[in-house]
Amino acid sequence: MARYITLISFTEQGIKTIKDWDKRVATTRERLDRVGGKLIDVYLTFGEFDAVAILDAPNDDAALRTALEYGLSGNGRSRTMRAFGQDEATRITKQLS
Repeated sequence: MARYITLISFTEQGIKTIKDWDKRVATTRERLDRVGGKLIDVYLTFGEFDAVAILDAPNDDAALRTALEYGLSGNGRSRTMRAFGQDEATRITKQLS
């Protein structure tokens, strides 16, 4: 399973409904479960982004679907990056010539 990091910026709607945070996280967990993925953790943050989510998904299609469904909620905008753990990165870098 692939790991992804999602950076989230709340919209005005998202900040006005922040008291629903637990419900939003539960919805994201359900969305990921449906596509065979898993929400590892999610953090509220200071700075440029309002939240960061760490998730596993079986493939890019599943990760993209989850990100698009989040966008449809109107609560925020997200930027999702594929993340390579130490084992994956080591395997890849050992193939360099």
